[in-house]
Amino acid sequence: MSPTSTLDWAPVCPLDRLDPDRGVAALVDGVQVALFATGGELYAVDNLDPVGGAYVMSRGIVGSRGGVPTLASPLHKQVYDLRTGRCLDLPDVTLRRHEARCRAGVVEVRLRQEE
Repeated sequence: MSPTSTLDWAPVCPLDRLDPDRGVAALVDGVQVALFATGGELYAVDNLDPVGGAYVMSRGIVGSRGGVPTLASPLHKQVYDLRTGRCLDLPDVTLRRHEARCRAGVVEVRLRQEE
């Protein structure tokens, strides 16, 4: 990753290409990212499942737990808070999240460094 990549917003796709509550995988500056539009919000997380080790999070199951937007891994069903990346089932596991926004109808992602 280049030193300035975490400062730049990368255009990914038109907003209308995202189906509500369904994930889409995208390659952003060499990083596989899973994008979700749910509850009127945009979320971007690493596509790499931190438990299973496969790039599958874009195929995860979107839902909610106690009003918190969540993503369940399609492999072993661990559930993650889409706002923070924290695993709700395994307290020591986190899914790296990134910033996502929509500008002029285009979804953009800004990568975050390892937390």
